[in-house]
Amino acid sequence: MNQIKRVVCGISGGVDSCISAYKLKHRGFDVVGVFMRNWDLTDETGHCQADKDCEDAAEICRKIGIPFHEVNFVKEYWTHVFTPLLEDYQNGLTPNPDILCNRHVKFSSFFQYAREKHNADAIATGHYARTSFGPFLERSSPEKNCLLFKGVDPLKDQTLFLSQISQEALRCTMFPIGEMHKRVVKTTARQLGSEFKQYAHKKESMGICFIGPRKFSNFMREYCPPQRGRFIDVDTGKVVGQHEGVQMYTLGQRSLISGVGAPYFVAQKYPKTQDIVVALGHDHPAMYSSTFEVDEMHWISGTPVPPRDEMELDFRFQHAHPVVPCRVRLDPEDPQKKRLTVVLTVKQFAVTPGQYAVFYDGDQCLGSGRIGATEATKFISGIVSGLPDESPVKDRLRIKVPERRAVTASC
Repeated sequence: MNQIKRVVCGISGGVDSCISAYKLKHRGFDVVGVFMRNWDLTDETGHCQADKDCEDAAEICRKIGIPFHEVNFVKEYWTHVFTPLLEDYQNGLTPNPDILCNRHVKFSSFFQYAREKHNADAIATGHYARTSFGPFLERSSPEKNCLLFKGVDPLKDQTLFLSQISQEALRCTMFPIGEMHKRVVKTTARQLGSEFKQYAHKKESMGICFIGPRKFSNFMREYCPPQRGRFIDVDTGKVVGQHEGVQMYTLGQRSLISGVGAPYFVAQKYPKTQDIVVALGHDHPAMYSSTFEVDEMHWISGTPVPPRDEMELDFRFQHAHPVVPCRVRLDPEDPQKKRLTVVLTVKQFAVTPGQYAVFYDGDQCLGSGRIGATEATKFISGIVSGLPDESPVKDRLRIKVPERRAVTASC
């Protein structure tokens, strides 16, 4: 029998958390609304979006008729999300701060805060996701693991961002709008009356929250001083341009090399030398991979036990990309199945070290792990090894995935 009474709902100030809280209240739960302040610095215009969102969150709670609280997780966010992000970019990797925020802040610090400060039986968020325990934990069972499933709206499904959260937190989490489409959520807000209509039309936050409308390069210059480096053509080994540091670029990005009209794309980055290897054209073989390695795989609902050390699954590493079929090979000597080799049925563009490979079995999200070495890495290694000895790139580049090294947030 479900004994859940008090639910602490994260309120962001947007329509998704607004309708989530409303549905919880409507079902008779003792609902407490909490705004999480994870970033509180102003941008170059002196504007702090968190202040406006907090005001909206407080107003939402007042209109619904639930108590409102604000909790400060700026220190936790800085430690577990922002500092690792800077470290990764400087080490040639491409992080996903939203996944880290959910793992370390929303479904760890917030989860603990809700239980200790408000004696919560469960937490709730406005994510578009579902679980086997139901949107209101009505099917929860202490004898079973909680499974994570895609939200019914394929365009808004957010399981990729939830792919690193713990089983402990997931089994105590409600996703009230996970079985709704976004258009229905907005329609519901409009139907609640004029005082809720504004949230249906509020602009959604896009991109990395602490960057906001600023250009990524301008933001990075604030925390990571430019480091002069070279663009090197992967086919010829010749220098074709200069740049301000590997942290300014990610794999697959159009390079926009000054004075060069040719469409060069970032194929590999080398932080120790600040060299960036570029490939001419989007369709260059150096930009594609059909195999890659995964390290530190996190299985949301426990380590799988397939009949063989191989699984037929679906994969994605970017939220906007559709899943693609893959074959996952598990290391028989690794009992925790944290090391994986992934073989894709179709080559993918710019499979990026540092990003999270998220795996699905149908609608179930099994979890994720960080992408390591890729087929493209080996391809570039083969090209470089065949360059003339006098090539400026041959002696300098070390063809391997950059190891993460500690750096300070101030760079």
